Amino acid sequence: MLRTLKHSLSLLFLLGFSLNARAAGTQAATFAAGCFWGSEEMFRKIPGVIETQVGYTGGAKKASYEEVSNGGTGHAESVEVKFDPSKVTYEQLLNTFFKMHDPTTPNRQGNDQGSQYRSEIFVHSEAQKKAALAFKEKVEKSGTWKAPIVTKIEAAGAFYPAEDYHQKYLVKHPGGYDNHFLRNYNFDAKK
Repeated sequence: MLRTLKHSLSLLFLLGFSLNARAAGTQAATFAAGCFWGSEEMFRKIPGVIETQVGYTGGAKKASYEEVSNGGTGHAESVEVKFDPSKVTYEQLLNTFFKMHDPTTPNRQGNDQGSQYRSEIFVHSEAQKKAALAFKEKVEKSGTWKAPIVTKIEAAGAFYPAEDYHQKYLVKHPGGYDNHFLRNYNFDAKK
């Protein structure tokens, strides 16, 4: 009996160690690209993305959807993406980000207007900041977008998950409102 208990505890330790190592291998990325329903759906479908969650970030304190929608909170509708960097790189996420929305329109995406719909990348590390700045420069130099890129790059602060009815909205409401789509752009090409 004692031997079986020791074996079980050893197995649990090994499983726990393995799960913690796997969790430690994930990274977070946070993007604001207009209405979070459509941007979450774009990121959610990328192989290597483990989890997505919509919410509010960039403001000073927790706020409700109604407060964020009325403006003045400083928050942007955002998507927090947990990903496995061995399966999808941060640069690949940046590529999707710059193709799925219009990064040249300040405080607007499609029908949605207001600072909560701004284009912004919230970086979680110095490495992400360098990558985001370099990728933004690459997009600008490509000339793919005909107007200047207005995407902001800031350090990630507190992320406040949105209300449950916003989470996986387009999974729950297929065909619901979405102004995001992947453009067939090549940012490696020069002007």
